[in-house]
Order: sequence, then structure tokens, then C-alpha cells
Amino acid sequence: QVQLVESGGGSVQAGGSLRLSCAASGLTYSSYSLGWFRQAPGKDREGVAVIASDGSTSYSYSVEGRFTISQDNAKTTVYLQMNSLKPEDTAWYYCAATPFSIAMGWAPSRFPYWGQGTQVTVSS
Repeated sequence: QVQLVESGGGSVQAGGSLRLSCAASGLTYSSYSLGWFRQAPGKDREGVAVIASDGSTSYSYSVEGRFTISQDNAKTTVYLQMNSLKPEDTAWYYCAATPFSIAMGWAPSRFPYWGQGTQVTVSS
């Protein structure tokens, strides 16, 4: 049974930093990708960052240069370091995993496994 558990959310002032963690278990595939997504009130869920099984990373335009996705050596925990936070970063942040190739994109629909989310609030 796949389980993804996020932690590290909270409230921070604009310009501050937060580090999200996602503990993954039950991922039996030999290769999988892990991603961070977010959903603000009234908006669709959007991709933030993804790390593929080969360690390559991709970011959304809105966070590139400010956020960094990384993974521990055991590939059981994925992190999202968020710096220079802006009020528009306020959202629920979700960790997701997929055994499918993300070469053709990393839309939320390509990720079958999801965590429960952690809330991030950035005040101006």
C-alpha cells in the first residue's frame, strides 16, 4: 500500500522560507517519479516541481529559481525547499508519486498516488 505523508507546512511572511518533506512508503516499482503540486482556493491543482527516477528535476515557471526539489539517497523522502516565498505561493501543497514516465509531461493526472497535503500560508 502506497503511503505519502507530507509535513513542514505553516505560516511565514513574504520573503521567508519553508521546507516541506514527504515520506514515501510502499512504492514497489523500481523506478518512479515524485512531485510536488499545490492548489490554492478556487484554482486548479498545479505542478510545482518534480524529480524523476534518474534524479532529473523540473519546475514550474512560477517557482523556478526559488524552490528546490530533492530526494534522500534511499528515495524514501522527497523535499521541497521554498525560498523567497510570495503571498501567491499560498496553497495546499501535495506530494505525489507515479510509476509512469514523465517524459511526456507531469500533469496531476499522471500521478496515481497522493498524500493528504500540507498547508502553506504566506502573508505580505
